[in-house]
Amino acid sequence: MEANGNESLVNPNLSQSQEREFIRRHHQHELLHNQCSSTLVKHINAPVHIVWSLVRRFDQPQKYKPFISRCVVKGNMEIGTVREVDVKSGLPATRSTERLELLDDNEHILSIRIVGGDHRLKNYSSIISLHPETIGGGGGGGGRTGGTLVIESFVVDVPEGNTKDETCYFVEALIKCNLKSLADISERLAVQDTTTESETD
Repeated sequence: MEANGNESLVNPNLSQSQEREFIRRHHQHELLHNQCSSTLVKHINAPVHIVWSLVRRFDQPQKYKPFISRCVVKGNMEIGTVREVDVKSGLPATRSTERLELLDDNEHILSIRIVGGDHRLKNYSSIISLHPETIGGGGGGGGRTGGTLVIESFVVDVPEGNTKDETCYFVEALIKCNLKSLADISERLAVQDTTTESETD
């Protein structure tokens, strides 16, 4: 498994060894010879409960995933629940069928598997986990705020005619867009949350 760190605009206090431990604990994938896998890391300047409120919505991935236009869920948000996702134009697909593999509100872990669709991501599965971290504030107040370390990993078949590098690069680009959107929305919500608290004090 390859670990790729996204550049961050905050100064996290979690060490790389802690990140590696989270990856070892939650992001191990059994790879076949025709598959590729990768892990991406994102630091978000918003508390875990705000970020998780977006990530856990298996029924509404479009809340932060910019390439999804519509989602219809078949089931009651239990393990095995299936969602039908419509993909926005511009990608080499129009729909995807995805199954909920794990939803852990205590550990903040979500895992899905793609089980159908008109795309080339065969046997795709992903795990996203959230971990609280304290961010040292260097701004006017010099305070320390609650942040979130987001780790997302995946495994997928390499399509015929493509290399492992090409396949990983394509999937990583999609995940990076999703994580950037997740950070932007979460941080905006965190600012609104702080503003609301200040107004009520």
